[in-house]
Amino acid sequence: MAHYAKVCQGKVVDVIVAEPSYFDTFVDTTPGDWIQTSYNTRGGKHYDPASGNEDSGTPLRKNFASVGLNYDATADAFYADRPMDLNGNSCASWTLNTTTYIWDPPTAYPSDGKKYQWDEPSTSWKEQT
Repeated sequence: MAHYAKVCQGKVVDVIVAEPSYFDTFVDTTPGDWIQTSYNTRGGKHYDPASGNEDSGTPLRKNFASVGLNYDATADAFYADRPMDLNGNSCASWTLNTTTYIWDPPTAYPSDGKKYQWDEPSTSWKEQT
């Protein structure tokens, strides 16, 4: 079985599990296209379903599709909307990594073991208390 995402105007509107032959007879009169997606693909890498470790499998379309994600047909990649910060501001300072198709902050998440959330007005990580 494989996973397929229904994409309409660049947005994923549905995801199903089906055999590829299902589409030989399936009649869908709603707008959009069905595009295969891999449950084991994240950040442009394929992961072993049993261990969760990266393996030698072929990644498919950068990320597993879920409803609400975007699909870039030119890049053949699924990706999330730009993130929002702790106050609901769009993280305009973040950039879409075109290798992983995951949004990158301008500074890395602190590695001191504390919890942080992004604050876009100050373009910095704020410790959560």
